[in-house]
Amino acid sequence: MIDIEKINLPASITGGCSVIAGPCSAESERQTLECARSLSALGVRVFRAGVWKPRTRPGNFEGAGEPALEWLGKVKAETGMMVATEVAGARHVEAALKAGIDILWIGARTTTSPITVQEISEALRGTDVPVLVKNPINAELELWIGAFERLAAAGVTRIAAIHRGFSSYGERIYRYSPQWQIPIELRRRIPGLPIICDPSHMAGRRDLVPHLAQMALDMKADGLFIEVHTDPDHALSDSRQQLSPAQFSQLIGQLEYRSNPTPEDIRFMSPYREELENIDLKIIRDLAERFGVTRGIGEYKNLHNLSILQPERYNAISERLVSEGKRYGLNESFIRLLFETIHAESIRCQIENNNNQQPVI
Repeated sequence: MIDIEKINLPASITGGCSVIAGPCSAESERQTLECARSLSALGVRVFRAGVWKPRTRPGNFEGAGEPALEWLGKVKAETGMMVATEVAGARHVEAALKAGIDILWIGARTTTSPITVQEISEALRGTDVPVLVKNPINAELELWIGAFERLAAAGVTRIAAIHRGFSSYGERIYRYSPQWQIPIELRRRIPGLPIICDPSHMAGRRDLVPHLAQMALDMKADGLFIEVHTDPDHALSDSRQQLSPAQFSQLIGQLEYRSNPTPEDIRFMSPYREELENIDLKIIRDLAERFGVTRGIGEYKNLHNLSILQPERYNAISERLVSEGKRYGLNESFIRLLFETIHAESIRCQIENNNNQQPVI
C-alpha cells in the first residue's frame, strides 16, 4: 500500500474541485504573463505551462527551456499563483526546484519509462514538492502504479494522478480514449490518491473539452487540468485543443456538480442495485458455463490436430453479435470490445487446457 498525503491543491473557481490551467507551452514571456493575468482574474490559483516539451517527432516546438522558468517566476511574483511545469528527467527537476516551481508533473511519455521515473524520483528525494503523474500513453495500469511506488519509495508524499486518456488505434472521437475503468480501478487500488482529469489531451479538440470536463466531474475527479492560451489558433503546440480565456470562463460557468446520494436516494435505488447484482451474478455463471464449453471444443481441436484460432468463424459470429446488440440498443464499440475480450480468454483457455501448462501471457 502506498502511504500518500493529500496533495491539497487550492480549490479554485469551484467548490471542491481544484483547477489547474494555462497554456500547453510557455512560448514567450509576454504570452505567459498575459495568459496568467487572464486566468488569475478568473480565479485560477494554479498556473500550468510546459517549459520542456517531449514531442513525438523532432522539428516541432520543444519548449523554450530554462529561460521560461524565469517567466513562471514572474507569474508567481505578479499574480500570487502557484506555478506548475512538466519534468522529463533529473536535470529538469533540479532546474525547476532551483527556480522555485511549486508543482511538477511527469508526462505520459515519461511515465512509460520506469528508468526515467526512477531518476526523477531520486532527484526529488528529500524535497516536499507536489508531483502529478500522468497516465502512460498505453493503457497499462501497473506501469502507472509503478510510478507512484517509485516516488513514494523516494520519500515523495504529496502525489496525485492525472488522467489524460490512452492511445488507441482506428477511428475515434477523442484524441486519447478516456477508458474511465482504468482510473476507477486506480482509485480502488490506491484509496485516497487524488485523481485530476486532463480533458484537453483527451479531447484533442477544444469543442469536446467541456463535455469531457463534465464527465470527469461526474466520475468524481478531484480536479481539472485544462490548457488555455490567449491565442489558441496560433499556439506553437497543441493548438487545436487549447481554449481561449473566454471559452475557459464559459466552461467553468457551465459545469454542474452532482451531490452525493442521500439516505432516501439510497433506499430508492436499493431494489435496482439488488437486481443489477443478480444479473451480474448470472453473467458470471453464464461465462463460467461458456468457458467450460470452450475447453471441450479445445480438447476436440487438440485431439484432431485442428488450429485453435479460426478467424473466419470468429468474424462471422462477431458481426452477428454486434448486429444483435444494436437491435437491443447497445453501443457497437462496447459489444466489439466485450466479445474481443471473451474471445481472447477463450483462446487462452484452450491453449492452457491443451498444453497442460501455465497460462500463456
